[in-house]
Amino acid sequence: MNLKNAIIAGSTGLVGSALVSQLIQDESFESVILFLRKQNGSNHPKIKPVIVDFDNLENNAYSDTPTHAYCCLGTTIKKAGSKDAQYKIDHDYVIAFAKVCKQMGVKTFSVVSSLGANFESKNFYLNTKGQMEEDLKSLGFETLIIVRPSLLLGNRNEFRLGEKIASFCMKLFSPFFIGSLKKYKGIQDVAVAKAMIYYSSFSNKGTFIHENDELLDLK
Repeated sequence: MNLKNAIIAGSTGLVGSALVSQLIQDESFESVILFLRKQNGSNHPKIKPVIVDFDNLENNAYSDTPTHAYCCLGTTIKKAGSKDAQYKIDHDYVIAFAKVCKQMGVKTFSVVSSLGANFESKNFYLNTKGQMEEDLKSLGFETLIIVRPSLLLGNRNEFRLGEKIASFCMKLFSPFFIGSLKKYKGIQDVAVAKAMIYYSSFSNKGTFIHENDELLDLK
């Protein structure tokens, strides 16, 4: 079996952390490269931390040859401080990371987007995610996997009051999210991470978009 090598951006976030945990337990992956702003203290033998400046990713040379890339970058306006700052992280950093991965020879690129992403949307967040998706498509990866989760559920390192309230309501009314409403149902971080690994395990070429209800259906 040819072992795979992963590279991740956004590994300290909700989905990214779950992704790292699952990849280091996956015997088909030999190594997991993490693009980090600073050391995170991980000492697992599979993990290789690489400290980077996301504003200057393309100005550096990288010797690694990953086969699969996973991008879990994302933030909120409140945390970023402005729409421009959020756009930089949710769009610019994602595209910069993708370009570096392309240069490194990555064939399969997987990214966390959002339910409702659309570059024609008047909603700033959904428009940003939609633009990010369109720009990724133009880079020409052999396989591009886009997952569009609804509200992410899990234990964040940071406290977000709005998401805590939404998460509580989502769990309370979860039984009612059936049929056409299923795609709006909240989803656990580990489920999204599992789906990214699962869909990236196939050798099909092209762009594949997986909506929230598909992610929920994976067991």
